[in-house]
Amino acid sequence: MSDYAGQHEVISENMTSQITVDLTRYVQELKQERKSNFHDGRKAQQHIETCWKQLESSKRRFERDCKEADRAQQYFEKMDADINVTKADVEKARQQAQIRHQMAEDSKADYSSILQKFNHEQHEYYHTHIPSIFRKIQEMEERRIVRMGQSMKTYAEVDRQVIPIIGKCLDEIVKAAEAIDQKNDSQLVVEAYKSGFEPPGDIEFEDYTQPMKRTVSNNSLSNSRGEGKPELKLAGKAKGKLWPFIKKNKGSTPEDFSNLPPEQRRKKLQQKVDDLNKEIHKEMDQRDAITKMKDVYLKNPQMGDPASLDHKLAEAAQNIEKLRFEAQKFEAWLAEVEGRLQARGEQARRQSGMYDGQPPPTGHTCAQDRESPDGSYTEEQSQESQVKVLATDFDDEFDDEEPLPAIGTCKALYTFEGQNEGTISVAEGETLYVIEEDRGDGWTRIRRGEDEEGYVPTSYVEVCLDRNAKGAKTYI
Repeated sequence: MSDYAGQHEVISENMTSQITVDLTRYVQELKQERKSNFHDGRKAQQHIETCWKQLESSKRRFERDCKEADRAQQYFEKMDADINVTKADVEKARQQAQIRHQMAEDSKADYSSILQKFNHEQHEYYHTHIPSIFRKIQEMEERRIVRMGQSMKTYAEVDRQVIPIIGKCLDEIVKAAEAIDQKNDSQLVVEAYKSGFEPPGDIEFEDYTQPMKRTVSNNSLSNSRGEGKPELKLAGKAKGKLWPFIKKNKGSTPEDFSNLPPEQRRKKLQQKVDDLNKEIHKEMDQRDAITKMKDVYLKNPQMGDPASLDHKLAEAAQNIEKLRFEAQKFEAWLAEVEGRLQARGEQARRQSGMYDGQPPPTGHTCAQDRESPDGSYTEEQSQESQVKVLATDFDDEFDDEEPLPAIGTCKALYTFEGQNEGTISVAEGETLYVIEEDRGDGWTRIRRGEDEEGYVPTSYVEVCLDRNAKGAKTYI
């Protein structure tokens, strides 16, 4: 399921790089183009409106001058017909009528010119400017539609590239589902939660006719719980109950988990030791990183003050010492529990008659033969953790001289073009060395030859790690 989700992450990344980024930029370009076209449309509309206003103004002026000319002509005719008006007044009225008539002719010529101009501008507006703007907008939309089609086609290609890998993932999911074994799963739960206690022996008959000989069996149920209490108490509500089903104490848990059954206590202690070892490795990695940074500051003082990292180094060293002390403490408790479990096992074999007389295994061997179902504990893991801690301390001085060791090999299932920094290109069918396995981010670090290293997607390679004792391979 994780690999299946990883392929969808690959689809998402490819869509982001090949589609989303280009479309975002293209949308901005379309917005600018659309804005420019609408600006041209508003400009053309404002121009035709201005021409219309000029036409209306010249028309009103022509109308007004015509009316004034008519009134002046009527006034002249009236004055000319009146015998009581002097000749000078008649001449004055005639001149005024001629002036008004000339003004009306000028307004007429101006109105005619502006009308012709408006008709021309209107024809250009409706047959040239506006169709041109609409055509540009239409072409822009058609380009947008084509670009969307290309993006959809690109998405289909991106999705098609991972279909074979997704098909393998789905096949593995089906195979894993068909391989479910409920009996084995329930047995794993039993192994994970078994207590480690041995069943009690038979309770001896107590003869009350002989009061001085009342005894309690050493193998009774009360002895397994109370470790040698003088009396067997099964009275009242507790009668008939076995200790696994008694309500657990809600008090605080001791640091050494002494409140748990032996097997569960061993697993808890082993888990605590493993967690402490991981913390130690983490602190050591942090210390190494600070040390390298200090070396960089020493070589390049302009990048920082080396003395500013001294307190961090001291703090890291203190944390490592503290964690090592805690790990030693829990390892001591773990060794004590393993010794007791070994002793119980030997006693049980003797009592059951199955003890074959061979020399008893040491606590170390007993721990090796016992492995919890969830893999939380094996003695080999404990030894490996100790060896890793020692090896890390020893190898700290040679980090810059020795390359990372190969932990396995891998075969490229598909061709990968490593174009980004830190990646490496591989060809389909090529075999390379694995120097760092996938840590959950979907990338595996590999090496070609002696000095060519880089990361490739884990889903593109078939990894076989040498440290896997069962020889299982990871198909992704």
